[in-house]
Amino acid sequence: MTAFAAFALRPGMAGAKDYIDLEWTDLVPEGQAAIPPFIQGLIQHDGPSLSSQQPPSKGVRTEWNGEIVRLPGFIVPIDYSGTGVTAFILVPFVGACVHVPPPPANQLVFVTTEKPYESSGMFEPVNVIGMFGTASTSTQLADIAYALSADHIEPF
Repeated sequence: MTAFAAFALRPGMAGAKDYIDLEWTDLVPEGQAAIPPFIQGLIQHDGPSLSSQQPPSKGVRTEWNGEIVRLPGFIVPIDYSGTGVTAFILVPFVGACVHVPPPPANQLVFVTTEKPYESSGMFEPVNVIGMFGTASTSTQLADIAYALSADHIEPF
């Protein structure tokens, strides 16, 4: 039996990955901190809106434009269809954009999906696989530097 035939008999075995695994640190230009330390763990409910406290973004990375990637993160829902989320901000840590100021735009990804994702709620940890690119988007929660058209969303 050839090696190819062995793979054909085991459909659960995948060949080469068909996506690039990205981490949040991959999204910031070389030499920049991924998440400014003053944002991590900061919870300030009184004062100006959180979006007005968003630090400036210092560039984006374009190496993965048009590539299929997988990125882990947490869901901040933006739009629904029925009970499923169809658009959300993928954030690198729990609380981003809602309980703490948003990270810089180059640490946020605007995700859209044709098939609504039945999220278990705010800040659900997920892996998102789909076409990635730079795309400046502004919401009432934050400015966003990247976009991902999701083909597959799964719990993390």
